[in-house]
Order: sequence, then structure tokens, then C-alpha cells
Amino acid sequence: MAIAEQLAQIHERIQQALTKRPSGCVIAPDVTLIAVSKAKPAADIRAAFQAGQRHFGENYLQEALGKQTELSDLAIQWHFIGPIQSNKTQPIAQHFAWVHGVDRLKIAQRLNDAREGMDAPLNICLQVNISGEDSKSGIEPDQLASLAQALQSMPNLRLRGLMAIPDPSLSTEALRLQFSQMRTLFNQLKQQGYALDTLSMGMSNDYTEAILEGATMVRIGSAIFGERNKTTQT
Repeated sequence: MAIAEQLAQIHERIQQALTKRPSGCVIAPDVTLIAVSKAKPAADIRAAFQAGQRHFGENYLQEALGKQTELSDLAIQWHFIGPIQSNKTQPIAQHFAWVHGVDRLKIAQRLNDAREGMDAPLNICLQVNISGEDSKSGIEPDQLASLAQALQSMPNLRLRGLMAIPDPSLSTEALRLQFSQMRTLFNQLKQQGYALDTLSMGMSNDYTEAILEGATMVRIGSAIFGERNKTTQT
């Protein structure tokens, strides 16, 4: 199926999920779709853009920078997703509009410093290790408030919300519980006065469940572009 058709199907499913979302789970009226294009060619991104897609997510910095050069004629909102190495904070801060995956004060400080002098602050979602898996990146929920507070003194960063990747092996009910826990953490920060508007959660296999629990951004790759080949890029 063509990329444009896949996008149309996903948007239809997103709208269906929104109509079923309980009123207590509504954070925003709509959901932003991030097309995760890692390990996919620039031509696929261009095809998705021509079909109306504007937000694209990348995990591998060098690959992403090459695509950004090739697609510089397109008004794309680039999102960096996933763990961030200290030595890559400068190019990430200077070449992306959003970062999903900040979970350490050191990384936040380096991003803030590298963003100095740019037109707009860097949009930040703090990654929470909601599943408690040792192999997962993300801050522990009980440390979230202190990291959010620290970002308030960083003028080149704008804290937009939270991001999570739950355990994919869970049942639908258990997945929804973890998504619900993320919504609770989001609401707790809002009640403390943070101007949050983004809950980034849900991928190709679980985005409808995430939307039902309040997701405002979903990150979808294989359901748009097809399965990826394994890659070791950084």
C-alpha cells in the first residue's frame, strides 16, 4: 500500500480512537502524528510530506542530518526521538525542533547551551521509564518533578510535556494502565504550574490505546513506511 494510503488509514483510526476517548482522558482535542522515518530513505519522507505529513521523527543523528540536507526544500518539523549521547547534543539542539527523550540534567543543560542564539526554544519532552525496565531509558517517576523544575532555569528549552515507551509485551489492559499512569504524571505537573500540552506516547502497535488514555502525539513508523531493516547507525 502506498505511503499516502497508509497515512489516510492511520488518520482514520486516530479519529475513531478520539471519538471513544473518555472525557476524563482528554488533554487536547487533537492528536499530532509523528512519522518515524528512521532507516527509511528521503524519498519516502518526501512522499509522506506530499500526502500532508509535516512532523517526522528520527533516532539516528547522522542519518537524520543527511536527510535534512536532502529535504531542505520542505518545511518539515523534525523530532529527535530516543536516548541522547552527550557528544551529540550540539547538532541535535541546532537541527531539530523537538526532542523526545531527555531524562538527565546534564543532557538538558548541554541542549540549552547549544540552542543559544537560535530563533526559538527547543521543545522538550521528558522521557519517563514508566515500565520500570532496566533496559529502558527514562527518568524514574519520583525524580520527574526535580528535573522539570531544573528546566525552568534554561531559557533555550521549552518543556512541552512527557514521553514514554511502555513494555510492548504487556496485555492491552496493562498497556492502558501504563499510559494512564503517564497521564497522571502529566496532570500532576500541570497542577504544579507547568504549562504542558504534550503527552507523547503510542507507536504502531499501541497508538489507539495511547490515544484512549490521553496521548496528544503518537510516533508511528512501520505502519506508515513498512518494516525496517536492522541498522547500527548512530
